[in-house]
Amino acid sequence: MASAPTRKHVLTDWRPEDPAFWASSGKAIATRNLWISVPNLLLAFSVWMVWSMVVAKLKLIGFSFTTDQLFWLAALPALSGATLRIFYSFIVPVFGGRMWTVLSTLSLLVPAIGIGLAVQNPDTPYIAFVILALLCGFGGGNFASSMSNISFFFPKAEKGNALAINAGFGNLGVSVMQFLIPLVITLGAFAPVIGAPQIAVEKGVESQIWLQNAGFVWVPFILAAAAAAWIGMNDISSAKASFATQAVVFQRKHNWIMCYLYVGTFGSFIGFSAAFPLLAKTLFPAVMVLKIAFLGPLVGALSRALTGWVSDKWGGQHVTHWVFLALSVGVLGVLYSVGATGAAPSFPLFFSAFLWLFFWTGVGNASTFQMIPAIVRADMPRLMPKADLATRLKASDMEAAAIVGFSSAIGAYGGFFIPKAFGDSLKATGGPETALLIFFAFYLSCVVVNWLFYARRKSLLNTPALTLSSEPAA
Repeated sequence: MASAPTRKHVLTDWRPEDPAFWASSGKAIATRNLWISVPNLLLAFSVWMVWSMVVAKLKLIGFSFTTDQLFWLAALPALSGATLRIFYSFIVPVFGGRMWTVLSTLSLLVPAIGIGLAVQNPDTPYIAFVILALLCGFGGGNFASSMSNISFFFPKAEKGNALAINAGFGNLGVSVMQFLIPLVITLGAFAPVIGAPQIAVEKGVESQIWLQNAGFVWVPFILAAAAAAWIGMNDISSAKASFATQAVVFQRKHNWIMCYLYVGTFGSFIGFSAAFPLLAKTLFPAVMVLKIAFLGPLVGALSRALTGWVSDKWGGQHVTHWVFLALSVGVLGVLYSVGATGAAPSFPLFFSAFLWLFFWTGVGNASTFQMIPAIVRADMPRLMPKADLATRLKASDMEAAAIVGFSSAIGAYGGFFIPKAFGDSLKATGGPETALLIFFAFYLSCVVVNWLFYARRKSLLNTPALTLSSEPAA
């Protein structure tokens, strides 16, 4: 039987590894769920990282926060988002991907509306902004559940590319937000507008802005995306599992190794996205940074979405090796651009070095997520030597989905530590050099870890003596 029986929105027969099933109906269903998932995830990233733009404007409209307080606000959404991802990683098999996509997308309304209200009153206390920054973490949490959900829909041969598309175009939400916010806050007629404009004073010049639009602009899109998920997405009945069943991944060493590597790729992407606008504005105040800040996340998101096939073809472990070497080179470029070697600071070089970093974080985000299902499948004959193929297949899909979600949670903490590291470095030394040297050392450690466990000749992914379909032991 090649069709996919459905009970309302529940798929009761789902066999993506069956070529006939996949060709007749599976691919169309999976593709529809993927492309509905993408805008929901894009909006999640937009709301999650909106503080990276809002904090750069707060002083201009009368809020008397210190630079360190502003870096804290830029970092806090990543802290709460990463923590929520730990729970969101395991929630799709418990509640179902369709329902959770709807609920998690609607949760974005809370920080979006809250921001729109808070920025209109210069007497709003700092603690209120701290709470709103933490609530923006709802958007960060969504990534784990979204990636876990999509991983169930696609066969192994297409899983890496599907996850890259979902994550890459989802990551694009950061760039969309950083491009859109500078436009909408200058438009008094932009709907929905609630409240009077603020007077922004920059370099002695006064102008009117509607900073509340940075929150309110997302409301209609959130409602539309949630409605699309409710109408068009599916749940997979075979993907149901309790938290206890999924919690076995905490005992898998490869779960923790991939968490470490993903801190280096996604943690860098989201951390640089959160820190770059404020860091550039602090180091190069004469440059209108906010007009071009979106280009970094844009490059990172597109490189993730468009390079998943490279890892599917050549092996994510080999791509990841070159990613961390390239990131190390990029950090050296940033160090040179800020004058750490004695050269005059150069914004063009600074910006170019960050674009390089963003590009390689995207490639690495795709390659590490391609590695996870491959690692789990390669290790399954050792973990379940007496199980048959069907049991191994179901177990590997479940564990891979949980590891994808959990590693995304741990990786997202980079979005907190990177802005915080820049803020602490600036506060202690007046420059970002200390933070950058720490990043350089970390990337080199990732080169070693990836090579030791996955990229060397006799590693797990390069010695396919056991396969998922190996005969179970007698």
